[in-house]
Amino acid sequence: MKILVVDDETPARERLCHLVGELGEPYQVIGEAANGEEALACCREQDVELLLLDIRMLGKDGLSVAAELARWETPPAVIFTTAYEEHALDAFEKNAVDYLLKPIRRQRLAVALQRAATLTRAQVQAIEALRHPVAEAINVSYRGGLLRIPLDDIIYFKAEQKYVTVRHIGGEALVEDSLKALEERFGSRFLRVRRNALIACDRLIGLVKMADSHALASLDGTDEQLEISRRHLPEVRRWLKRNGS
Repeated sequence: MKILVVDDETPARERLCHLVGELGEPYQVIGEAANGEEALACCREQDVELLLLDIRMLGKDGLSVAAELARWETPPAVIFTTAYEEHALDAFEKNAVDYLLKPIRRQRLAVALQRAATLTRAQVQAIEALRHPVAEAINVSYRGGLLRIPLDDIIYFKAEQKYVTVRHIGGEALVEDSLKALEERFGSRFLRVRRNALIACDRLIGLVKMADSHALASLDGTDEQLEISRRHLPEVRRWLKRNGS
């Protein structure tokens, strides 16, 4: 693991480099930085896998460095080193692997580095998953088997008696989950328009006003229009306004 040691005090950097050297393989110090700007420059120029990063430094402090690294596509891991325990909460909010209080002991550093190695492997797996995402979908019973329907293909869910019907671009199917369970699971992608119906947000085109002050939802992918209850109409209108429809 390629490590960058960042601290504005030379003795502190020397001690950390010495401790890492004592631990030996697979850990290797590939550079040192005396401030936040130097640390970021080193990370841009070298293949840094982990920073041992002091929090309190002149200029750009360690928390600011970590916050900037967190925006990178593949950021290195971060272990904070500091004499001030009150920074712990901020440190972990910046996705630090660990938090070491000075004076740092070799055994405690070894534990933190082992933890960092584990998280680095997990981060790699997460990145690979993002590169090859699996589309969210639901499984429904269909002709004695299971049919997988991507959420992007769903137009609406509608509860009728004991069943929930899913209307999708390929037709209709029955879902075993309740409407409430579907809303809890996929609520960010669907809007409730009445007690027994959820529509896909991305499928909502607009509203058709009725003479009795009711409204119908026009949906992409079907000529069918679903009635919106008075109770849910304000929220549907707010969604349309926020999303420029």
